Amino acid sequence: PETPRAAPLAAPAPTRRGGVPGLDGRTAERLRRGQLPIEATLDLHHRTQAEAHALLHRFLASATAAGKRCVLIITGKGGRPAADATRETGVLKRALPRWLEAESARVLACHPAQAKHGGGGAFYVLLRRKRG
Repeated sequence: PETPRAAPLAAPAPTRRGGVPGLDGRTAERLRRGQLPIEATLDLHHRTQAEAHALLHRFLASATAAGKRCVLIITGKGGRPAADATRETGVLKRALPRWLEAESARVLACHPAQAKHGGGGAFYVLLRRKRG
């Protein structure tokens, strides 16, 4: 019998002018275009979901505490046929939006990265400013 697969999750919603409370249109556009300085990178390639989720949580906590604003999260694109046809591909890419939603106290906005930063296999994440 065929193994049921979970419905794919949507990619993080692209930022739009006026679309994210607390984010001005100019910053949203710079994030979308990959023009904000990337202050830290987390590569989740070849991790299990549990490992990747734990790493992401620690990474975001550390980056926020250090006052970083824009980080790059690399999930990989997935989508390549797995040697074992029962294994899903692109699992981390699909899980990232849900994980970032749970980190909304730290995450202000997210957008798929430009090709120069990994394209569909990476995401810019704009962190909230650390408040005194």
